[in-house]
Amino acid sequence: MKIGVSTLGLYPEKLEDIFVLLEDIDVNYCEIINEYPYDFIDHDLVGSYSLDITIHAPLSDINLASSNEAIRISSISQIKNSIETASKLDSEIVVVHPGYVPTLARKFKEKVAKNSHKSLKECSHYAEDCGISMCIENMPDISELLLKDVNELAEMVEELDVYMTLDVGHAHTMNFNVEDMLRSERIKHIHLSDNDGSYDDHNAIGSDGVDFEVLFEKLYKIRYRDILIIEVKNLDEILESLEFLRNLKVDKQ
Repeated sequence: MKIGVSTLGLYPEKLEDIFVLLEDIDVNYCEIINEYPYDFIDHDLVGSYSLDITIHAPLSDINLASSNEAIRISSISQIKNSIETASKLDSEIVVVHPGYVPTLARKFKEKVAKNSHKSLKECSHYAEDCGISMCIENMPDISELLLKDVNELAEMVEELDVYMTLDVGHAHTMNFNVEDMLRSERIKHIHLSDNDGSYDDHNAIGSDGVDFEVLFEKLYKIRYRDILIIEVKNLDEILESLEFLRNLKVDKQ
């Protein structure tokens, strides 16, 4: 399988140092979180390494669901910038978060959800024009976040004609079992981390409550061929996760 690593666990090291490290530990895929200090990604730098790149749109200071129209429009612009970056880097994937409910907007959640849908729709059209697969990520069990339910997200990506990033750790906090996590035929990207179900801890794979043996059995059964990204907190957990996958005899491409 195509196993990669997110820059999350190596932040804020320089990209060139991250790329050297990943090549040294025999990882072929890297997901770059496209915000400072990785807000500008040099095409020539990426091209000088053998890694294939996916792009995670910015996480901080943006909200596609914002009830403040200026913030919502600015957030759309940031997603479009990441889509353009992916296109320039010959990356097929951009991961997008759907937004969240601001504190005072809790009294009109329906409007916030509509804002998210409207923003995602605009971004999806832009991604299609750029030849990029936009993959909306399911969120963990945190009250203000949108699209925590993988079934709700499955309906959304079907409607928008885009794809899903299945975050296994997030889904685990929502009490989805592996079979329920993998029901959608539009899963085109997967994030891997572990937790005990109570909080999105981003622990090393195999260290906590997610049944990864069953997960990979199901992935082989459905012939999943896309990238799986290890998204944990630090280098030790990256190495622990890779060791777990090796012991599980997960094939690498």
